[in-house]
Amino acid sequence: MKNEHFNGKVILASAGPGDPELITIKTANYLNLADVVLTDRLVSSELLELYVNANAEIVHVGKQAGRNTSTSQQSINELMVHFALQNKLVVRLKGGDTSVFSNVLDELEALIENNIPYEIIPGVTAALGAAAFAGIPLTARNYSNAVRFLTFYKPDTISEKGWEELAETDDTLVFYMSSEKLSELVSGLRQHGISDGKLLAVVEQATTSLQNVTITNLYEFEERCCGKTFLSPSLVIIGKVVALHDRFKWFSNVHSAEHYFKPLRHITLDGSNSNHEQKLVRC
Repeated sequence: MKNEHFNGKVILASAGPGDPELITIKTANYLNLADVVLTDRLVSSELLELYVNANAEIVHVGKQAGRNTSTSQQSINELMVHFALQNKLVVRLKGGDTSVFSNVLDELEALIENNIPYEIIPGVTAALGAAAFAGIPLTARNYSNAVRFLTFYKPDTISEKGWEELAETDDTLVFYMSSEKLSELVSGLRQHGISDGKLLAVVEQATTSLQNVTITNLYEFEERCCGKTFLSPSLVIIGKVVALHDRFKWFSNVHSAEHYFKPLRHITLDGSNSNHEQKLVRC
C-alpha cells in the first residue's frame, strides 16, 4: 500500500534533438528542482550544465546501438522506481520527444506497477528539429500534404505492398534509426519505382554545432554515398520537400567526423566497472 507521506515523483521529460535551447520551460523548471536526473546519451552536456541544479545527482543511462555498454531498459526502470521510492523528484530525460520512438511504454508500466506518480512533458522530436535546421518544411504546400515518421532498422518488416505504397505516396517520409540500412532502403524504393523527383536528405547530429546535411537523388545515392558512414544520430528525409533545402537552408554544415554526443561510460552505481549499469557522474 502506498505510504500517505510518499512524495516521490517521476517526470518523463523531453530534451529535444540536441540544441540545448530546444527544451520547454516546463522541462527546464523541473530540471532546476530535480533530486535525480536519469539522462539518455543523446542529451546535450551543455543542457545538463545549464538547467540541472547543482545539488542534483545526474545518472547517465544511455543506450548506443552495437555497444555492450548500453544500460538495459530493466535497469532504467529499476533506477526510476528506486529513487522515487526514496521520496525524490526524478527527471527521466529523454532525447527528442519522450513519446516518439522511445521506450516510454516500458517506463510507464513500471511506474504504474509501483504506484509512482508521474508527468509526461512533450518536446521537439528529431524529425521537427532536423527539418527546421535543414530548411526543409515537411508539409510545404504543393509539395506534400502529410508526413510519416518511420523506422527501417528491420528491413524485413516491410511487405511487398508496403514497399509499393511507400514508393508511390507523395507524403514526406522521415526515417529514424535507419542510416545503417540506408542502402537497402534506397534500393527497395528504387525497385518499386519511386519518382526521381523525390530527393533524399540525411541530417547528421541535427540542431547541434556539428550538424551536417547530405542531399542526393535516390538514383544517384550509390554513386554519391556508397560506403559512407553517417554519424549518430542521423535522420533521413525523403520526398519532394527536400528540394527546398537549397533555397531555405540557414544553418551552416560542419563537415567533421567529431561526435557531438560522447560515447557511453563504464562506471556503475557502486563505482565498479561494468558493461551494463552506469553511474552517474555529474558532467
